[in-house]
Amino acid sequence: MTAITPITEAAPAADQALHLEIHFKVMRLLQAKPDMSQRQMAKALGLSLGKTNYCVQALLKKGWLKLQNFSGNANKQAYAYLLTPEGIANKTQLTTRFLQRKQQEYVLLKAEIETLQREASSALKSSQTQP
Repeated sequence: MTAITPITEAAPAADQALHLEIHFKVMRLLQAKPDMSQRQMAKALGLSLGKTNYCVQALLKKGWLKLQNFSGNANKQAYAYLLTPEGIANKTQLTTRFLQRKQQEYVLLKAEIETLQREASSALKSSQTQP
C-alpha cells in the first residue's frame, strides 16, 4: 500500500484536500456502481467531464482502479472500473480523513449558527425596546 501523496509539494492544503475529496467521491461512486460511465460520474459529482477523466486517469495510474472490459458484451465500449486492493485500502484512509474533516466543519458551522442566533435575538430585542 502506498501512502497518499500530495498533488505537488507546493500545493496549498485546501487544494490538496479538495483533490483528495474528489478522488474519494469518484472511488465511492465506482465502488457502488462500477459500470458507471465517466459522463454519469461527472454529472453525479457536478464536475466537468474533463476533470472527471483526469481524476479517473490519475486513479488508474496510481493503481487504485483497474479497468475491465466486458468481452462478452455486445457493446464493446462497456467497461467497469474496479477498485484494486490498494485502492480499497486508500479509500478507507480517505474515508476516515473525509469524515474527520466533515465533523470539524460541522462543529465550526454549529458554533457559527449559535453566534448568529444570539446576534439575531439580541438585535430583535433591541429593536423591540426602542420607541
